[in-house]
Amino acid sequence: MLRSETRDDPARMRAALAGLKAYQAAERPARTTNATITAQVGRVTLRSYGGQGRPVIFIPSLINGSEVLDLTGEHSMLAWLCDQGVQAHLLDWGEAQPEERDLSIAGHVERYLIPLMDDIGPDAALVGYCLGGTMAIAASMLRRPAALALIATPWDFSGFPLEARNQMQHLWNAASQTAGDIGLLPAEMLQQGFWQLDAARTIRKFEEFVDKDPASAAARHYVAVEDWANSGSALTFAAGRELLEDMFVGNVTGENRWRAGGTAIDPARLTVPILNIISATDRITPAASAWTGGEGRVLNQGHVGMIVGSRARTTIWPLLRDWLSQVRDTRYAP
Repeated sequence: MLRSETRDDPARMRAALAGLKAYQAAERPARTTNATITAQVGRVTLRSYGGQGRPVIFIPSLINGSEVLDLTGEHSMLAWLCDQGVQAHLLDWGEAQPEERDLSIAGHVERYLIPLMDDIGPDAALVGYCLGGTMAIAASMLRRPAALALIATPWDFSGFPLEARNQMQHLWNAASQTAGDIGLLPAEMLQQGFWQLDAARTIRKFEEFVDKDPASAAARHYVAVEDWANSGSALTFAAGRELLEDMFVGNVTGENRWRAGGTAIDPARLTVPILNIISATDRITPAASAWTGGEGRVLNQGHVGMIVGSRARTTIWPLLRDWLSQVRDTRYAP
């Protein structure tokens, strides 16, 4: 990918490699959080950040860690929302195990997410980020929440460029034998496909890092984001197959053929308040792949930048706070 993106400019290749080396050598302070585990089902935990009012469960993607929502002291959406009066709970998917090879994405909703929702109670709202939003839609059809917010959530996979969908098919063809043998789709294999969704940006960000002061706040933030982006957990074999074959290639969600808990998942049938936040500049989950329903909000920030970027504190964070406050005092009606 580096050769392809810089083949006409050796200076860019040298800069990208130098930036990569600087990133690898950067100091990494110990990560701290004030969250406490309040519920657990198997490997999956729910961490409380405190706050008041209606409980809100934040559901990250299966692909990368939950810490993006609580990245650093300066860039923690959940800590900020807690300070603003939101009772925030963060789900962490933990590490998939080989013996769970047959557990699909829908199976994660049934086995882990629904019991944790039951622990918190029927008055909780859900906020799903990326694939976590797709899973939150399924959970909302099996257990009606008080409200549902979706952030950069893929649903209609025909909205991805055809080249990207073909890349995911090629990735699964190459990885499925190994994944089947070990029961897991390693994060390193999956990461290749997502790097290629925005190959130019993948290379350019290392070119830009070479000029940063490693002691600066900007450099420390860059390292924290990259460490998160490159430290995803393996998927179970069934979840990897469902994501790459059924969703990316088969578009079972967009065509309303996806099922969870024996139920056909169709977000148009949900009757709860729904906030649907989409990024117009997202290359990971393009705006065209989003569900078109709910109360739509469009941001001009990237997939990760909308959560932890320099403008997040004045855009999506208060947007979520204000919207959640509207449903905070609404009584739950089954």
